[in-house]
Amino acid sequence: MAIKRALTVTDVLNYKPHVLDFEGDFYDSIGKPELTGSWIIWGNSANGKTRFALQLAKYLSNFGRVAYNSLEEGLSQSMAVAIRDVGMTGAKGFILLDKEPIEELAVRLRKRKSPDVIFIDSLQYSGMNYAEYKALRDEFRNKLFIFISHADGREPKGQVGKSIKYDAFVKIAVIGYRAFPQSRYGGGAPYTVWEKGAMEYWEVK
Repeated sequence: MAIKRALTVTDVLNYKPHVLDFEGDFYDSIGKPELTGSWIIWGNSANGKTRFALQLAKYLSNFGRVAYNSLEEGLSQSMAVAIRDVGMTGAKGFILLDKEPIEELAVRLRKRKSPDVIFIDSLQYSGMNYAEYKALRDEFRNKLFIFISHADGREPKGQVGKSIKYDAFVKIAVIGYRAFPQSRYGGGAPYTVWEKGAMEYWEVK
């Protein structure tokens, strides 16, 4: 088996990452991320997780092609309403994948002009184990994968979810219509997904 070439200091210093020039609220929350690796978003039902993911997908469509693989809902009335509610109509770089199996998604991503950013909703419905996750991430190192996970308390659900959380460059818990990011790129400010819902939730708390 061939051994991969080790990198010199010059190689490292000459590395030019594909940085996304975030501004405004997303910059405050996430910083200026690279187009590589994985992120994870998790939260309990009815806390704004999907709405936040779609808001983020809309913003990311300003920087490249975005695919949202809706494994859980697929093409449905609720997904259509959610997409309309976040104002996705003008997002030309966005496509919805209707319950596309991971194997088929990989075939799609090997094609020219394939999506740059891929949302997988949800991790649990993907059926992926951690080895399959790493294989997908490593094959497509010039793409960004964003996994959406159910929650177990205040952590992603399941061992795979927890393992991806440790590996992810950006980790975002969505609680009461607010997103709480931990990012390797800076940021860290909470992001309000829905003002009215957040006020009602956090006032009660």
